[in-house]
Amino acid sequence: MKIRSDVMRIYQSMHIWTGIVTSLVLFIGFYAGSLTLFKPQLDSWLTPPGQVLPQIPTAQLDQLVGQVLDQHESAKAGFSLYLQDAAASHSPIQWFATDLGRELHLDARLWQGTLDENGQLQTLQVLPSVVAELVDYLHRTAGIPGTLGHEHIGIYVLGVAAVLYFLALVSGVIVLLPSLVKTWFALRRQKGERRFWLDAHNIAGITALPFHLVICLTVIVFAFHDQIYASLAQILDDDTQISRQAPPRLTKTYELQQLLPVGRLLETAHDLAPEFKVTEMVYMGLQGPKPMVRLALFNPDRLMRGPISDYAFIHPYSGQLLNSTLSPGEAGLWGRLVASFFALHFGSYGGDWVRWAYFVLGFGGAFLFYSGNLLWLESRRKKRTKEMGIAEVPTQSRSCRVLANLTVGVCLGSMAGVAVTMVTGKLLYARVDNINHVSMAVYYSVFLGAIAWGFLLGPARAAIHLLHMCALSTLAIPMLTLLAILLPDSGLWPSTAPGTLGVDLVALVCASCFGYFAKIARKRGLEGPRDSLWSLHSGPKAPCLTSSNRVGSRQ
Repeated sequence: MKIRSDVMRIYQSMHIWTGIVTSLVLFIGFYAGSLTLFKPQLDSWLTPPGQVLPQIPTAQLDQLVGQVLDQHESAKAGFSLYLQDAAASHSPIQWFATDLGRELHLDARLWQGTLDENGQLQTLQVLPSVVAELVDYLHRTAGIPGTLGHEHIGIYVLGVAAVLYFLALVSGVIVLLPSLVKTWFALRRQKGERRFWLDAHNIAGITALPFHLVICLTVIVFAFHDQIYASLAQILDDDTQISRQAPPRLTKTYELQQLLPVGRLLETAHDLAPEFKVTEMVYMGLQGPKPMVRLALFNPDRLMRGPISDYAFIHPYSGQLLNSTLSPGEAGLWGRLVASFFALHFGSYGGDWVRWAYFVLGFGGAFLFYSGNLLWLESRRKKRTKEMGIAEVPTQSRSCRVLANLTVGVCLGSMAGVAVTMVTGKLLYARVDNINHVSMAVYYSVFLGAIAWGFLLGPARAAIHLLHMCALSTLAIPMLTLLAILLPDSGLWPSTAPGTLGVDLVALVCASCFGYFAKIARKRGLEGPRDSLWSLHSGPKAPCLTSSNRVGSRQ
């Protein structure tokens, strides 16, 4: 395929600059998004066994609910029920004193309840760790603090980044089209370090192109859904609305004693979706004008529209089905398209195989942004060398140095920050009054410290140090489990469930990779071009260049 050189240069420039502008925030979003796929497992790894009360049969849930509402005023606003075969990290009933939404509430105490052998209420109040929520927060906002209206500023920043990211994807494909067939799976190490990184960058981008398109387009919708839906509502006919209005909710005032039995609500859900299993029931607004129960419906073999399940919304007093994500056909073409598209973003279909595939693709996306910055920095070095007419330039431009420092600090700092936060969250849980304040302080201290370290030492030395830090902090995750087994009185708890053992195993693999990358970075720093930003010979202590370095003087 032949494309004019001037057109190619335009698309190449578009690909480079849109990629550079968005690379750092999207790296955090992709890396944290990969971990969010296993958020329940992370939560279980961070939750002491003594903070989860034993499950009870579904037939006893009505008795449990009645006793909780009689004895605890804070539960009357709403609570959550977890059925017997739900995740092991939940007690049968849980509630907060207030509605927390999706914010990170560091001081919110969680009430939990169950029934003992005599059928009497047994409760426990705990402070749940927010580390898993922090990872999800990083995925949605890149960790950028502040709000604008009812949304985080970081959500809008990621939305804008996703728009530019889409342009980078399209322009990258166009640039690669002329040589796509011959170089798609080529990894040409013998043609130099830059060619190898470029081939790896192209492979990661092209092979996962459908995944990246789905992610970037859905992020745009997530960030600007209010504006998008409001605009579409003005141009679509009534018969093609994105979503039809839900049946009007009853606004009559009810007494809590009139709550329908749990079995009755489960029957309604079973009639709606007999092939799905109810795992969670969230009661909301029980004393308000619009009470509702949200039932989480799980079927790993179906395309689920939520992060981990589909949902049915039922009136808790009348049993009326208010809405569900199971019947997008009633919402018209747009409703079916949007619901399925979101399911593709969450990877909530195909069971664990798809989640692991998304996990790998998410890490591949993070690599795409990191390697893209490396390629641009190396191309600028070669361009600067050619323009100055010498073999090695004394220093690279300030913009290149700043980007290199930010790339190392932000990317490696975010990964090290998550690992260190997990380790301290488990190690100090029983030793501090509020582990959540410690966790937030630890993450942002490591993250900002890594950025400062990059500017202080330069990208080459800082990259090696931070990679070693990533390796050691990630290795400490399974080491804490080993320590808990060897020293049962240490206050730690071992990983016993398959999911939490998986956290330790993945951390061990990642620690090995970080250690290997640190070794490669050190070798590159010692043996690579001396004027490269990644050379250990560059920086303030680098030797001055003499006239013998000039290209023209070399034979």
